[in-house]
Amino acid sequence: MADMLLPEGVNIAHPEKLFIGGQWVSPAQGGTIEVVSPNSEQVVARVGEAGNADMDAAVAAARDAFDNGPWPQMSVAERGAILRSMSAILRRRQDELVAAYVAQVGALITSAPFMIGMGSGTLEAYASIGDSFPFVKEEPSSLPDTVALLIREPVGVVAAIAPWNAPYSIMTQKIAPALIAGCTVIMKPSPETPLEAYILAEAAVEAGVPAGVLNLVPSQREAADHLVCNHGVDKVSFTGSTVAGRRIASVCGERIARVTLELGGKSAAIVTEDYPVAAAAKVLARTITVMSGQVCAMLSRAIVPAKMHDELAEAIAAEMKTVKIGYSTDPATEMGPVAMKRQLERIEGYIAKGKAEGADLLQGGGRPSHLNRGYFIEPTLFGNVDNKSTIAQEEIFGPVLSLIKADDLDHAVALANDSLYGLNGSVLSTDADLVYRVARRMRTGNIGQNGMKADFNLPFGGFKQSGIGREGGPEGMMPYVETKTILVDRRPEAIAAE
Repeated sequence: MADMLLPEGVNIAHPEKLFIGGQWVSPAQGGTIEVVSPNSEQVVARVGEAGNADMDAAVAAARDAFDNGPWPQMSVAERGAILRSMSAILRRRQDELVAAYVAQVGALITSAPFMIGMGSGTLEAYASIGDSFPFVKEEPSSLPDTVALLIREPVGVVAAIAPWNAPYSIMTQKIAPALIAGCTVIMKPSPETPLEAYILAEAAVEAGVPAGVLNLVPSQREAADHLVCNHGVDKVSFTGSTVAGRRIASVCGERIARVTLELGGKSAAIVTEDYPVAAAAKVLARTITVMSGQVCAMLSRAIVPAKMHDELAEAIAAEMKTVKIGYSTDPATEMGPVAMKRQLERIEGYIAKGKAEGADLLQGGGRPSHLNRGYFIEPTLFGNVDNKSTIAQEEIFGPVLSLIKADDLDHAVALANDSLYGLNGSVLSTDADLVYRVARRMRTGNIGQNGMKADFNLPFGGFKQSGIGREGGPEGMMPYVETKTILVDRRPEAIAAE
């Protein structure tokens, strides 16, 4: 491709192509996806765009690799050795992965290495989980003279669909458990962030992953929908918006395909009376600016005792003013741009709606005056927010914090639970026993004391419209296996070899 373009420091051999069946192939319709930097508003990369025919080819390749190839029949130790090799290769390409992340979505140059390192480590972690995972387990049987065997086998062909905010770490959370389980995978990265998936595909080739086991098809929404609808896909693992998740769930439900969904959130931080105002202000102001607020688990609602509201609002606003906004390539920057123009416009629309519905705009709300290019927005605080209002109920996916008054702790819990979502939460208190009691009452999948916390070596996922299933740790293996019960007259000798 004559106009091949990649960010500085990123070396991909065939960005203009797709990876299907172990081969780098041109898109059937010759499509191209352009990647725009949110720092400069300039095109920084071009990659091949998969269409419907390419999706069908990828499914056919993954289907053949699963039904007839060696991968599902290999021992877990053999698959684990290949995943460890992939992890080592990816760690060697850390700088490229960081450069891709920074260029595509404006990730901070200071925090991007941590996110990339976490993703590379996921492959090695699942190799180790595979060593002890109970793929074959003998269970007591209620039948006389019967040996009961509980077998966990790979679910089959997996469509792994990752979002743009943390494209590498989330994609590895999907492909690592799928691969160690013996599944074959079709990677469908977001069109805004395809580059890391190319590096994953190249690492798979170098590590010796058999042809068809890991495929790559960047695409826009229409072709992604075609992939999900393909009956050759046994399971869809999707992270993204609840709107898209509803569509995927309906398609998978129609044909009883397996599905894991990690969707949106409107997570609440409950501030208790014992927690110092200055500390709460720092936690809340510095959390909402993480990844420019573009985190599904973001603590975007702060539910506070009514008598603390004004003092805390003043302290949060003061802390937000100290946040250094700038280009994500500058090591001094504390909050970079949002990922794309449409995201900036979406956030501005919610800010306008918050003001129109009567919330008090106490800080931010506009574009920084010192930046004349890039998709930047100020950290924004609304006070006296009605929990029923749009900005308190809908996911903004930007650095916008809503401060909501509670009469007492029972009221605070009720407000926290009054949401369609249930992904994350926090209780700001110095009393761990109080945190535990309140956390048990919150209808959400993950809760941390005194901040936005998550351990991705443990199960992560949501209640209600925040999703279905869990990713992370040994429990993250379960969505990629089917359970089979075998009843035999004696214990087979073949078990010893598995």
